[in-house]
Amino acid sequence: MTATPTVLSARALLLDMDGTLVNSDAVVERIWRRWAVAQGLDADAVMRVAHGRQGHATMAELLPERPVAENLADNARMLAAETADMDGVVPVPGAAQFLDSLLSGGLPHALVTSADVPLSTGRMAAAGLPYPAVRVTAENVGASKPDPEGFLKGAAELGIAPADCVVFEDSGAGIAAGLAAGMRVVGVGPRAGAHGPTVHVPDLTAVRVEAAVDGEILLHIG
Repeated sequence: MTATPTVLSARALLLDMDGTLVNSDAVVERIWRRWAVAQGLDADAVMRVAHGRQGHATMAELLPERPVAENLADNARMLAAETADMDGVVPVPGAAQFLDSLLSGGLPHALVTSADVPLSTGRMAAAGLPYPAVRVTAENVGASKPDPEGFLKGAAELGIAPADCVVFEDSGAGIAAGLAAGMRVVGVGPRAGAHGPTVHVPDLTAVRVEAAVDGEILLHIG
């Protein structure tokens, strides 16, 4: 769906990081294309599934016969490499103003990311964005997106029913996770439109946040 002018109401917002708040595509492409070459895989095919989920989940899909322990060890090495490489990490257009409107209004929101704490704190800092006080990271979940566990945990942390939450996501895996959690999803960026979000915006400049008097958050989109 496209960003036609509309308004969504919510009690809380659940925010993905990579591709949604932070543009880390340059790093992700470098690290995963290098991994693809080492594994003898087509790099473009790898990139089509690598966004939005934990690395070991991507590896399990691409190399189904590979031992889980090997995937986890490889994932740890890649996380370390990504955490050490912040070259080209920038905010998604509109992200700073979007987060400022949530913070200044005291509006309930949480970060729900497939990154771990070191990577997520590093990338948010590199992009010059505030790190949300409530967050669900790779350390907090047993299943990666597209499993809805992370978003359901984020809603629970905020004390808000899933149906009253709106997710912001860029990837197919993340959009599927938000919808599976029973939430509406704002798809952000060029990857999002093909995966059936509730609404789709090119970036966060297309979203204006308003605090309603009854505690609702109004999202003016388009």
